Amino acid sequence: MRIALLTYSTKPRGGVVHTLALAEAMARAGHVVHVWSLGRGGDAAFFRPVDPAVELRLVPFPDVPGEDVGARILRSIAVLAAAFEDADYDVVHAQDCISANAVPDCVRTVHHLDTFTTPELAACHERAVVTPHTLVCVSSAVAAEVAAGWGRTASVIPNGVDAARFAVAAGPDGAAGRGRWRARLGRYVLAVGGIEPRKGTLDLVEAMAVVQRRRPDLELVVAGGETLFDYRDYRARVDARAAELAVHPVVLGPVDHEQLPTLVAGAEVFAFPSTKEGFGLAAMEALAAGVPVVTRDLPVLREVFGPAAAFASGPAGFAAALLAGSAGEDQQRVAAGRALAAAHDWDRAAAAHLDLYRTSVPHRRSTTGADGR
Repeated sequence: MRIALLTYSTKPRGGVVHTLALAEAMARAGHVVHVWSLGRGGDAAFFRPVDPAVELRLVPFPDVPGEDVGARILRSIAVLAAAFEDADYDVVHAQDCISANAVPDCVRTVHHLDTFTTPELAACHERAVVTPHTLVCVSSAVAAEVAAGWGRTASVIPNGVDAARFAVAAGPDGAAGRGRWRARLGRYVLAVGGIEPRKGTLDLVEAMAVVQRRRPDLELVVAGGETLFDYRDYRARVDARAAELAVHPVVLGPVDHEQLPTLVAGAEVFAFPSTKEGFGLAAMEALAAGVPVVTRDLPVLREVFGPAAAFASGPAGFAAALLAGSAGEDQQRVAAGRALAAAHDWDRAAAAHLDLYRTSVPHRRSTTGADGR
């Protein structure tokens, strides 16, 4: 098959990580795969090298000073739609609401559902659930939300995870990298995803104030945070609350792809207080590295992680679970986490997508070859 996967950014967000890993697995299976994305702010490549078997189509998308979120969303849709060449793909698969609005006759993965106040973004979100001919979700919980809210049935195909990459970082070959992070950061609780409302950072800061009364040696480290949206007001609230509580987060911002696994593996415990998730790929990577994970008690995260994670609600609950995890009390969960992460394989995820394409997706042209490639 000839397959186009569309994403909105080249930055290391969960949906972009998913897109690239899925594309590479489909290419390994012998299919022709093109990944389309906006090259924001002059980006000419993704955040990591991509298998040359996958052809990249990056559409220039220069920054516009002073542009607000709504205008940026509309321009993103228009620019990607104008550039996309729909000549001979069997399947077009959008991975987010922007790309699903740009090419609405598509398969669309709903990674998670959210509520937006920006009118243009709210409309983009709505159309991207209603318009695509086929929906995929990465968990049954999100598929149930889609069914309840829109009356649509989505196929459930869980994410894969590059478990071996994080397992290596936790072993002898990762010792030097872990040592460099610990020399810089000391002992630390790690959160990945930046400071934004959906990531529950404010609760985490309040939890860390309790943790540090018992474990003053534990720092809070926050990595990641590439986003289209303006979270400066929320960031200011978090900073003010952290100063009030004498918590001093180390905010790393985006971390180089090659250095991320040892940063994760070097953590005492991984905090995942998100208020909305579709799967929890960053937490699954931490499990692969043998790091205890404390996550918010959400149905979707219960579904994905089961006995492999500790679940908490509110700052006090997170503080207690983080202290338990950092004290090494979760070894049974750690073993379960390694096994769970190893079972989530990108080749298996790609095979499930390919089966869906063959059986349930209206192809845009006739396929060639007995196997449909």
